[in-house]
Amino acid sequence: MAIERNVLISILKLTKSGPTEKELVARDANVPEQVADELLKKFRHAELIKWKGKTIEASSNQRAKIAIHTIKLGADFERVCKVLEWIEFENLAATAFEANNFAVKRRFRFKWAQRRWEIDVLGCNEPLVASADCKHWSRGWRESAIRKAAETQALRTKVLAEALPSMQKEIGLVQWKQATLIPMVLSLVPGSSKFCGKVPIVPVLQIQNFLNELPAHITALRHFHAYF
Repeated sequence: MAIERNVLISILKLTKSGPTEKELVARDANVPEQVADELLKKFRHAELIKWKGKTIEASSNQRAKIAIHTIKLGADFERVCKVLEWIEFENLAATAFEANNFAVKRRFRFKWAQRRWEIDVLGCNEPLVASADCKHWSRGWRESAIRKAAETQALRTKVLAEALPSMQKEIGLVQWKQATLIPMVLSLVPGSSKFCGKVPIVPVLQIQNFLNELPAHITALRHFHAYF
């Protein structure tokens, strides 16, 4: 299991900026090429990688799956997160929103109530505005950290709801008459709870299913209204 973890982490490290080669993975993980071969076959069968000849590739979605699988195998959370960059996690979340017909703004900054605010991913699909905080959780799940993240994101979203009428054009909501804003926290892996103070805690690879079901569950979630 330790060997498998090491090979997966090496794949994450070496595919960060593009394709890599089998020999480089074996060398970085310090395993014989024969062992690397067997594991790469296993990973390809599980659709964690694309492997043809010497070349190994991993898409953003596959890299997220590799990270999650490696953590499940007992890898150190912080070690994995160092080779899966925060921006990749954010990009994965944004792609999921776009796949569900949400117009996306990343790292949306605005000024209200005499201070500056920032939201990692803002997804808009009339009349819904999803306000997402992407948490890398590099030190694993702690209830206090989850609670603080949920409360903070709810506050950001409440403030955004207050400010929204003054920035309707800026966000691209020109034809909208009203908006329902929903705070959420996106995580890399599932935690001990799915909600905290009615704020959903959503594993990033499950976000598409969550967004599909969102309209039917709004009243059960923390939400805020804005009117134009």
